[in-house]
Amino acid sequence: MDEVAAARERYLAAGLDESDIAADPLAQFEAWLSDAVAAGLWAPDAVVVATADAGGAPSSRLVLLRGCDEQGFVFYTNYDSRKAAELTANPRAALLFPWHALERQVRVEGRVERATEEASAQYFAGRPRGAQLGAWASPQSRVIPSRRHLDEQVAEVTARLHGREVPLPPHWGGFRVVPDVIEFWQGRQDRLHDRLRYGRDGSGWTVHRLAP
Repeated sequence: MDEVAAARERYLAAGLDESDIAADPLAQFEAWLSDAVAAGLWAPDAVVVATADAGGAPSSRLVLLRGCDEQGFVFYTNYDSRKAAELTANPRAALLFPWHALERQVRVEGRVERATEEASAQYFAGRPRGAQLGAWASPQSRVIPSRRHLDEQVAEVTARLHGREVPLPPHWGGFRVVPDVIEFWQGRQDRLHDRLRYGRDGSGWTVHRLAP
């Protein structure tokens, strides 16, 4: 094991104490997200979304966080995709923000609801035109015959909407994960990591320390 790898194994960052964290986990999350942005991490808003189908079979994928407030964590997708089908059948999800360079991760668990059409339309209108056209052209998660087929679909949509605003597709929009649990993990030496978990307690939150 080389010196850099060995240093990573030791987890040399500072710890996480109950006195260091905000009373509101969303405020704590925003502080850590700001740290990730300031550290120059690649795609600090990238998050793993884990879902399960009606039979309990899990799946996961990486998406981009597109909103976070007291109502929850928001991302956008094709409503005909596999993840959307699973969230419709089993409206709960787990999120993971893997900020390895900071020796941190955040885990979120909660129920899922669709964003309003107005919110989805507002976000969609701000996307790059190419991404808007792609949302119309790509039958996400479905088998397609070739890359050429996809390129032809994009070309067809591009020609059809030439000179026009790209409208919100009826099959596209947001999901919001409304958290029941948010856990903050900070790496420590000897694998004795700090894990502080916020759980809903009526209208507030209770913090518990978990064993590493």
